[in-house]
Amino acid sequence: MTTLKQLANKQWFAVLVLVIGIIIIWYIAALLMNGNQMINMLERTGQSWTYTQIFEGAYGIQRPPLPVPHQVAYELYDSIFNNAITSKRSLLYHTQITLNSTLLGFILGSLLGIIIAIGIVHNRTLDTSLMPWVIASQTVPILAIAPIVVVVLGSMNLTGILPKAIISMYLSFFPVVIGMVKGLRSADKLHTELMITYNASTQQMFWKLRWFSAQPYLFASLKIGIAAALVGAIVAELPTGAQGGLGARLLSGSYYGQTVQIWSALVMSALLGWVLITLVGLAERFILLRRGIS
Repeated sequence: MTTLKQLANKQWFAVLVLVIGIIIIWYIAALLMNGNQMINMLERTGQSWTYTQIFEGAYGIQRPPLPVPHQVAYELYDSIFNNAITSKRSLLYHTQITLNSTLLGFILGSLLGIIIAIGIVHNRTLDTSLMPWVIASQTVPILAIAPIVVVVLGSMNLTGILPKAIISMYLSFFPVVIGMVKGLRSADKLHTELMITYNASTQQMFWKLRWFSAQPYLFASLKIGIAAALVGAIVAELPTGAQGGLGARLLSGSYYGQTVQIWSALVMSALLGWVLITLVGLAERFILLRRGIS
């Protein structure tokens, strides 16, 4: 009993139980959806069927409505290890393209968000005039903005990674603005009054007090921002007619009814997002630990 309690308190054990639960539910859902399709197909052709036949066939359909985990796992293995990284059949090839757009959009979005946040905190006019527009910008669906950005930049002969990075930047800058504004305003009141007593300039106040107080909030926002940047990069690949990228992989899979390909691209997207968020978290720990913040 004590061992079970110790395991229950471990983060990895909780994640493992969650993953196992999701896989079990996934298999059950696949059995219901794929089995129902098989029954309808057999009944339309006047063939008889048994539950054993349906159970076995539901997990072996070539283009199932819902692929099962082992089909997705095999597709991932096959597309990663059995194809050259330069091949368009390789998921690593498409992941690299999406990653480039994501990182560029994330960097641009983070810089834009930090600059806007600094302006909002230090200028009351910007706070009252710009902040509502920053919030309103996120009410416009990204699927409506993406084609406009692609067409406008295309007319200026700006193609390739830049349109995708700008769409990615559009999604990633917002959480950085919100988090950074809150962080810059979170400086301890006593510390702020002490800096004023020392006749510190606005620049000194920022670099020696506000910037450090904002870092925990900034990193929390960056985790959300990099996930949003990945979503933006994938969405941006849909209307651009891109020949590569996870978004293009999803689109081609939907065109040809390759549900296993779609799900493998989705899983790869999730793994990529997890890796990126983990890297931001490691950077956060490294920087904050150097400051003595655990």
